Amino acid sequence: MTAFFDYPHTVIAEDIDELEHAGNYHYVKWTQHAAIAHSTANGWPTERYFELGAGWVVRSHKILFLKPAFEGDELVIRTWVASARSASSVRMYEIRKTDGEVLAKAETEWAFVNYEKQRPTRIPAEVAECFEVVTDP
Repeated sequence: MTAFFDYPHTVIAEDIDELEHAGNYHYVKWTQHAAIAHSTANGWPTERYFELGAGWVVRSHKILFLKPAFEGDELVIRTWVASARSASSVRMYEIRKTDGEVLAKAETEWAFVNYEKQRPTRIPAEVAECFEVVTDP
């Protein structure tokens, strides 16, 4: 189990908007990719959630943009679980260049839902025990 997970990403031409830097919505995509990769690394790939019949859906995203990212920038999206309740969790992110310069900070509130009923459901112990909650990074 890894509490912190670093997801690498190189900014590509498709990430660039009309202002010649990475478009805001790409940051959301990068955080989601990092969350899925972290879950996979901790034993819970997407397929396993489908087998369970329940998994994570986003309730809200919050991003604080500090500096722009440009084509060719090598990034690291660091993620960790900051809190967990019976049917939800908050995941934090720090998006930085490989030289350590922080470009953005983000958080996502995730709800654990039953896929068939499309309703929140309690996070099973076998899922919860695979993610360490980090309250003071």
